[in-house]
Amino acid sequence: MKIAVTSQNRRTITEHAGRCRKFWLFTIEDQQIIDKQLLELAKEQSFHESSVHEPHPLDDINILITAGMGSGMVRRLARKGIKGLVTNESDPETAVSLYLKGELKAVEANPHEGHNHDHAHAHDH
Repeated sequence: MKIAVTSQNRRTITEHAGRCRKFWLFTIEDQQIIDKQLLELAKEQSFHESSVHEPHPLDDINILITAGMGSGMVRRLARKGIKGLVTNESDPETAVSLYLKGELKAVEANPHEGHNHDHAHAHDH
């Protein structure tokens, strides 16, 4: 299993999963973390900038843990078979460990995270 955690500052779990370009990737075997590495994406590879119809560097993850994402991002991940979780936990490794123990407290995704517009429109390009 692979778990990605948004960490734009490389230290804590950050918000705006769609715009994030730095992710800690955790490889899990037998409910244990066996590998952790930082993935840095180019701006055009962020979820917000890339097409849902193109392959993405994070397509092979199972779980995405973040401090904030909108419902559109949750749906986009779900279409790729990825479970998106929003948490108030700030430490990436702690969040993954809690998830593996079934103890990570998830909060609701914000329906309008990352949008500063007051008109409705779809972002499924």
